[in-house]
Amino acid sequence: MALRKIRTQEDPVLQKISKPVLAFDAKLSILLGDMKDTLAKADGVGLAAVQIGILRRVVVIDVGDEHGYMELINPEIIDRKGEQIEAEGCLSLPNKSGKTLRPMWVKFKAQDRKGNWYEAEGEGLFARCVCHELDHLDGVVFTQRLAPGEKVSYVRD
Repeated sequence: MALRKIRTQEDPVLQKISKPVLAFDAKLSILLGDMKDTLAKADGVGLAAVQIGILRRVVVIDVGDEHGYMELINPEIIDRKGEQIEAEGCLSLPNKSGKTLRPMWVKFKAQDRKGNWYEAEGEGLFARCVCHELDHLDGVVFTQRLAPGEKVSYVRD
């Protein structure tokens, strides 16, 4: 598979709304493979297709927990509970972090690479990552979700 360039904050594509996936074909499989490799190389926990310039509702996640590596196509959050305020970063906003308000637990539905619908749920970092990546699909970055009174912090490499 190929590594893709991760778009950064200056790229207007990050503000656009992604379109649903309609074709579950070889082109989608290639995209998913490229996203998995790109996520691993960047040492991230989640990546939305829009972050590599593809306006499709596709997300890959691997937060290193019991869920393992996951592919979410056309995902939708169907339930959420609780609150957490934790520091968050983003591969598209390098060297920036900020505390965001997210649900503690989420349940979502999505399709797999063959188009089959499934549901999954999780809490903590997993819930935060799902919300973060689904925000990307709607043109929202984490700096727009900062907790009340919080500001963006700048981190050096």
